[in-house]
Amino acid sequence: MSTTTSTTGRRSAGRVVGSIVVVGAAAAVAGMGTFGSFTDSTSAVDAAVDTGVMNIDVTYGGTTVPVPVSTVNLLPGDKVAAPLDLRNAGDVDLSSLTLDSYAVASSLLDTDRVNGLQLRLESCDSAWVRSGADYSCAGGAVPLYAGPVVAKKELTGLRSQTAGSTDRLLATVSFPTTGGDLMQNQRSSLEFVFTAAQRAGGAR
Repeated sequence: MSTTTSTTGRRSAGRVVGSIVVVGAAAAVAGMGTFGSFTDSTSAVDAAVDTGVMNIDVTYGGTTVPVPVSTVNLLPGDKVAAPLDLRNAGDVDLSSLTLDSYAVASSLLDTDRVNGLQLRLESCDSAWVRSGADYSCAGGAVPLYAGPVVAKKELTGLRSQTAGSTDRLLATVSFPTTGGDLMQNQRSSLEFVFTAAQRAGGAR
């Protein structure tokens, strides 16, 4: 399995300069044959225009290391877990974050949604603590998704929707015991993609 990240956005700046012209009224003084006109001008206050940067990345929990995960020779009842840090490394808030997992190389492991591989994704307020092959979360984990390994799911309530914040996630892939001999010698390659959408624009 491997994870990929989606980043968009470039910073640019420009100046908007305008002028306001005030034209005075013209008046003629009766009987004297005189005429006067008045004009004035001023520059508008400089206005800066800037774009935000949207940038999310996924690394192995507590590190800056990317997250390739390889598993071989799984048996029914086996599971493999990996802690992930999902960071909003940009300077704009997000309206949504979506997990999209799909098979690059497919087999019954991903097409059989009942007997094939299952995925559980959880969030923790603090770093995940490893004990043997298991992980625990102080204060209790918050479930984000549980179901077939191939899925598309919008994840709600994540800290990383706020610029500069990080979610501490745990992804667990498990192999059910219900598939029987049909699940032998199957092989799948999976990718997990987190897609961010920027918040809606508004008046400034």
